[in-house]
Amino acid sequence: MPQTKGYKKIQDWIRSGHVICSGNFFIMETLDYSMVVRFSEYAISLGGSLISVSPVDKVWIGKHRQVILYQAKVSLNTPDHDLKEYWFKYGSRYTRFDKNYVADAEAVCANTSQD
Repeated sequence: MPQTKGYKKIQDWIRSGHVICSGNFFIMETLDYSMVVRFSEYAISLGGSLISVSPVDKVWIGKHRQVILYQAKVSLNTPDHDLKEYWFKYGSRYTRFDKNYVADAEAVCANTSQD
């Protein structure tokens, strides 16, 4: 598959923990709604479709400010992309905003320090 701007950006988001794969869906969680818009545009340019966008939580930034955590779900069920394999290799089971993300990262660090 050609390495388009959208393809590369979704790869970046997979590595950064913003995008995970769940079944045939790619799920993004972010505090920035413009990132959700770009994610859906890139997914559509790759032959996918936007399934849903919803606010899932409020996250504290400092002591007095809360921001909304958005979750976008897209379907990239096309035969000619390999983002799912890329996610298997470089991605995580949890987004960076999931409480399990920190526990998963700590487990990986513990396993590598024992070697």
